[in-house]
Amino acid sequence: MTLPRDAVLLRIFVGEDDKTERRPLYEAIVLKAREHGLAGATVLRGPLGFGHSSRLHTTKILRLSADLPMVIEIVDTPEKIEAFLPVLDTIMTSGLVTLEKVQVLQYGETRNGKA
Repeated sequence: MTLPRDAVLLRIFVGEDDKTERRPLYEAIVLKAREHGLAGATVLRGPLGFGHSSRLHTTKILRLSADLPMVIEIVDTPEKIEAFLPVLDTIMTSGLVTLEKVQVLQYGETRNGKA
């Protein structure tokens, strides 16, 4: 699959303990993205962060896993990302979603449009 140079980055911020139908929310989002034919998704686990409650979530000291921040990143065409947003509405109960215009410089086996 080749993406156009101009694409959209969908970034979703959730907590590690967030669930939907007894499944981790970040896992459900990635599976839905695959089901809807998006180009790919990556989940990143943060060692430290805070959200709207201002409560710190950290791996430090005695708290081994205190609802750590999770970030799901998905890059695809604007149309496919826009079509995926209503899916997020059905499974997210809390979190933050951002959209950014990005330029794809490398994808798969080609680099800058060259094989």
